[in-house]
This record gives sequence, C-alpha cells and structure tokens, in this order.
Amino acid sequence: MKTILVPVGSSKNAVSHLQYAVDFARAFGAKLYVVHIFNVTTKTGANIKGEALIERESMDFLKAHVAKVDTTGVAVVVKTFKGKLIPTLELVCQTADIDLILVEPRTNSIKEEVYLGKTSGKIIKQTNIPALIVPEEFTFKPIDTILIALKSAVIKKDDVFTPLISIKRQFNSKINLLLIQTPFYNEGDFVINKELADLLSHTTYSTNATTFQGVLENYKDSKPNMLCVVRRKRGFFTKIWENNTILKKDFNSSTLPVLVLGGLK
Repeated sequence: MKTILVPVGSSKNAVSHLQYAVDFARAFGAKLYVVHIFNVTTKTGANIKGEALIERESMDFLKAHVAKVDTTGVAVVVKTFKGKLIPTLELVCQTADIDLILVEPRTNSIKEEVYLGKTSGKIIKQTNIPALIVPEEFTFKPIDTILIALKSAVIKKDDVFTPLISIKRQFNSKINLLLIQTPFYNEGDFVINKELADLLSHTTYSTNATTFQGVLENYKDSKPNMLCVVRRKRGFFTKIWENNTILKKDFNSSTLPVLVLGGLK
C-alpha cells in the first residue's frame, strides 16, 4: 500500500481522523494525500468572494488541520480541488493511483443517531474506491484479527483483495471468513478461490436473512479489530443502499474500523 487519501471536512472529529490516517500511512511507509473538495456553486457568498479566495481559504483550512497532528516520518501532500464530491474524488484517486481512502463516519452531521453521514455515505455507496471507515476518536493500533463477511465468495472483479492482503502482510493479521447463506444463495457461492483461501485462518458458516444480520450475530465470536466487507449493489448495506445516510440503529461500529473493498464491476 503506497498511496492513501483522506478527505478532510468540517467535523469535530476531523483532527482525530487525520491523526489516525497519518499513523496508518506511517505503518505502511505510504504517502498520504490530504484533500479538501469545495464546490463554489454551493458555498455561501461564492460569487462575491471569487473562486481564488475560496480556494485559498480551503488550503488554509487544510494546513491548519495538518499542523495539529504529528506527521513525523510521513510524506503528506496537501491539495484542494474544486468540483462535485464523487466525480472529483474518483478523478483524484485515479490520477494519484490511490490504494485506499480513509473515511470519517460523520463529516458534518450533528445528529447523534447517524452512523454514516451523507458525505461519507456517498463515498461508500457511490464509488468503487477501497475505503476504510474509521470510528470517531479512534486511535491507531496494529490490526491483529480481521473478520471478512461474505454472502458469496464469487468475486468477478480483479484485485479486490489487494488492500486486505496489504494489511495482512503489514501486521501479520489473522483473517477469519464468515460465509452467510441468505435466501439469495446460489450453488457455488461458498466455493472459495485460492487467492482468498490463502489468506484465511478460519471459516464460519451462518444462515441469516441478510449479510448484515449475519455479521451482527457472529462478529463478536472472532473478536476482530477490523471488519471487512465487499461492496456490491445488493450487499452489506442493502437495507439502506438507496439512502446515503446510514443510521446507527441500522449499523453502528464505534470500536471496529470497517474495510469496504471495491467488488463492483
């Protein structure tokens, strides 16, 4: 893992999240891109201030946040971009060859019942970029055990497991697989290919209505310090896929980072 991106917003957790991103990048010897995306069409007073001033304010905002964290030993690149969130992020990730994007659960939502706010929800559900959702106020520590939850081990997209492999190698992590048989199970869904099989320490089988319910029922048995799911159109976040906001009553992880792999075609 060589390049990691962290978008910085205006949340109260922004500095803590940025410190986690720096510490995570340091563990891999990776370059960290710290970015802020602004859209002049939605910013109050944009026509009066002008785009140049907004861009300067955006850069000052980023630099102020970076100054509050310990970046020792990490190459940090600070950038601002004008544009709509998703297309701009996708372009930045493609141009900088980003391996992973670190996401806050809530960027500017003040509603306590919200797990993923609209901005974070868009990144998770409207892109195919591998992402790590880091709990609020979470401190970086080595990742000893990872639980990967799948309703189907059939992955048609190449290199889906690359971020997971990088994490396993870096921390010598133990990876446990939870295969969940849902009503949509198809013959062959539980056939594990060699790439995935080589990563695993243990496999558990469960029968549940959804992947989500299977995780809730079984994840504590593995005592993981990271949950991994594969992004699919009708996958882990099925219940609330059509909405960008995810409520804590639907899913909440205050102690577990969630790695979301890019499994879509």
